[in-house]
Amino acid sequence: MNATPRMPRGRVLLGLLGLVYLSTIVAGFIAPVDPATQNRDFPFAPPTRLHFVDAERGVYLRPFVYRLTPDAGTFGEYAEDRSRIYPVRFLVRGAPYRVIGLFASDLHLFGTDSPSGLFLMGSDSFGRDQFSRFLHGGQISLFAGLLGAALSLGVGVVLGGLAGFYGTWIDQAIMRTAEIFLAVPWFYLLFAVRMALPLEMPPAQAFLMVLAVIGLAGWSRPALLVRGVVLSAKQRDYVVAARGLGATDAHLLRRHVLPQVMGIALTQAALLAPQYTLAEVTLSFFGLGVSEPVPSWGNMLATLQRYDVLSSYWWMFVPGIALILVFLLYYSLADVFHQRAAAF
Repeated sequence: MNATPRMPRGRVLLGLLGLVYLSTIVAGFIAPVDPATQNRDFPFAPPTRLHFVDAERGVYLRPFVYRLTPDAGTFGEYAEDRSRIYPVRFLVRGAPYRVIGLFASDLHLFGTDSPSGLFLMGSDSFGRDQFSRFLHGGQISLFAGLLGAALSLGVGVVLGGLAGFYGTWIDQAIMRTAEIFLAVPWFYLLFAVRMALPLEMPPAQAFLMVLAVIGLAGWSRPALLVRGVVLSAKQRDYVVAARGLGATDAHLLRRHVLPQVMGIALTQAALLAPQYTLAEVTLSFFGLGVSEPVPSWGNMLATLQRYDVLSSYWWMFVPGIALILVFLLYYSLADVFHQRAAAF
């Protein structure tokens, strides 16, 4: 009864998160340029303003931009050259990219004519488009959290289910191992394991390494929670009756026990994904995760370690603001799952 009013809220939250992840999957299509493309004439360019009104020619239905020109004798200061407008064009050809590594294309959602730059989120110290880097960086940061949570939950559900259902020495061995992992702060363990490995690693290898360490270091808490649910579920009358009628262990787990684990598993997934995303961002921020030129939200925020950037270029904070918003979506979703699990 209590869960019914929350269902639309849960769907909205899932839809918003789905849009966030979809935008990173098709980052090559949405991003106007390649994230590694440098334009050294525009370091720390501010976000480009979109215009619809030209003082001389009136109102335009299509947005347009003006070319930025650096102020002479300054660094990071720009003015708009209003002598010519550059319309924003949609479905244009540009830098080639691949969608999920399978489909090649060079079609982009929008772009503008050269020599005007289109920096919707400004540029960094190398003149790279922050909007393009932000979208591609989400492929690393967001999916590291999502896949790491899936790995932790997969291991936790299997081991916690075995410990709770079979008990005896299996339960003792799994729970003692889980207590060891709980006793060691997993975040410090993550730093220790990463620093023991070579500092210079290919981006793909670094991503897989971070994913494996994050996922395997965090299985213990989900395993403890799943074990408790399974211990309670296997004592219920209908489970005991089914066992008495000759039901196999596989049937009992599939039909009667594991469905009761889904609520706690979904809640843990919504809590672990942002936690692991933050872990990847922190590693990359300190130069221990995915390294340049491959973007991640962590190495994009690493520029803020410089005081001049921290104090002068506000658009460099955007990945951090995006992290907060994604975390709020996840924690709101975890609350919905928790309420449904409690009602069940």
